[in-house]
Amino acid sequence: MPDEPLFNRLRKRSDKFVKRSIWNILLALYLGFCLPAFQSEAIADEIIEYQVKAAFIYNFIAFTHWPDSTGQTINLCIYGEDYFGQEIDKLQNRSVNNRQIKVARIADFDQLKACQAIFFSKSVSGQLSSILNDLQNEPILTLADSPNATAQGIAINMSLSNEKIVFEINLAKVRGAGLDISSKLLQLATKVHQ
Repeated sequence: MPDEPLFNRLRKRSDKFVKRSIWNILLALYLGFCLPAFQSEAIADEIIEYQVKAAFIYNFIAFTHWPDSTGQTINLCIYGEDYFGQEIDKLQNRSVNNRQIKVARIADFDQLKACQAIFFSKSVSGQLSSILNDLQNEPILTLADSPNATAQGIAINMSLSNEKIVFEINLAKVRGAGLDISSKLLQLATKVHQ
């Protein structure tokens, strides 16, 4: 008889262990099956965001006038980590104001002066000021989607606000680059910095 309470205690501990193990397994299954769904949803949202941003970039190019010396090609360059994936490639060979768009991903800073439009990725936002100093007065439309990018010298900066893409324009930088932006585009900007 004295061993019976010990047996009951061991059985209760075993039951607790089994219950805890079952909960741990259920939690692992839940996390294993549910988190990828949330992650897939987040990735899908990012893909849609960059689809819209690619369309905005096309329109920014369409409503920008470059000097006549620019030539027949608008080299649209992506500098930094590419969040667009294939979305930006859809602009390849599209025509804008009798000019063809060519999309290039640039890793070498020295090649940026061959671009007519550059999208600076968030991954290089910490270097924007120094990069833009070297590109100053070049006929290049600079684009980004980083916080405070217009204050650092980006011509057009996009951001997400209430699940919509909005943009602001640094008109002084646009004019300093010898570019002209349509008044229609200026009217659509949430803010125009003079």
